Amino acid sequence: MHSEAHPILDLAHLSWPFFDDAHRGFATGLARWADPAVDALLVAGDVNASCRRLVRALGDAGWLRASVPRAYGGLHDSLDVRTLCLAREILAWHDGLADFVFGMQGLGSGAISLFGSHALKSRYLPAVCAGRAIGAFALSEQEAGSDVSAISTAAVPDGAAHVRLDGGKTWISNGGIADFYVVFARSGEAPGARGLSAFVVDADNPGLSIAARIDVIAPHPLATLRLEGCRVPLSHRVGAPGAGFKVAMATLDIFRSTVGAAALGLGRRAQAEALYRAATRRLFGGPLGDLQLTQAALADNAAELDAAALLVYRAGWTKDSGAVRISRESALAKMYATEAAQRVIDRAVQLFGGNGVRVGVKVEALYREIRALRIYEGATEVQKIVIARDLLKSQAAAAAAGAAQ
Repeated sequence: MHSEAHPILDLAHLSWPFFDDAHRGFATGLARWADPAVDALLVAGDVNASCRRLVRALGDAGWLRASVPRAYGGLHDSLDVRTLCLAREILAWHDGLADFVFGMQGLGSGAISLFGSHALKSRYLPAVCAGRAIGAFALSEQEAGSDVSAISTAAVPDGAAHVRLDGGKTWISNGGIADFYVVFARSGEAPGARGLSAFVVDADNPGLSIAARIDVIAPHPLATLRLEGCRVPLSHRVGAPGAGFKVAMATLDIFRSTVGAAALGLGRRAQAEALYRAATRRLFGGPLGDLQLTQAALADNAAELDAAALLVYRAGWTKDSGAVRISRESALAKMYATEAAQRVIDRAVQLFGGNGVRVGVKVEALYREIRALRIYEGATEVQKIVIARDLLKSQAAAAAAGAAQ
């Protein structure tokens, strides 16, 4: 993609105490590889081909090892959230599709990494980290997006060793190019969220089909799935019967932080483009950067990006340090980072003037890329509900403890 700027990737935050030398080595190595590898892998006008090429290249280079546990070819004993966040931040800085590909390899197989049997892990995870298999997380439905408890896709016993899935899923990332889907369905152990289970469905299952492709403002492979008499072995269930909601929320608990990291990468790229523009664009007899309003915009960007980074990597550090759940921390990171990046990118577009909305200029692409991040994996409004409920729960617990003394 053409850009009028010559941006510089700033990794100064690697000196923060959230990271160790392994994180720093991973980040600097990936940054060195991504430039110029990412641009060379993109196929103009063909999103599916670009994704397949990126997955294979990331796997061949070893970067997808961050997406699975060490026992199955990965870098760490368990998923290391800070490593995932660093990867998404760096790849998003280079290209939104590169970030998407990396993020979905983790999210698409994350439920298996966290809750899958040894057999499922052995079957799918080595191929994921090698870039030989593409995964997908099939949770959302037409009437069950933010409200997971409203899922209606049915999982009905089919003999002693199988289950039959019937229903539909939509807004499924990697839909149409995935080799397998982790599908959440109503298995009926209890009402509402307590009656869901998760199953791994291979893409070549005759009961699974692509009902429609979904085109969005920043092209990514998205699709609606149809499940009709989709027969799946019970051995492909991820986690216990009726534990699907727990599986989904624990997986999102990890990967919501990484969405914030992707937004951070997009925002940092916009700031780099804006800085170069401010230094080289002349206006009213001097550089654009000499104007106080330009300086104010750049300063606001810097503050918001640092605040977002602190929340993202605080969440990652908390999880990696042994916290069972980081619902509030990951929601704060996702909410603030995506909203802040939207503002940063909008300011960058404004500094570019008319060129900021011209197709082929990097900030125009960033403007389209960031918008979806405020919605997927839990819209900003949902994150606010998660945060507020956790705060109220903590307040009630503190009050009860005080009353008991």
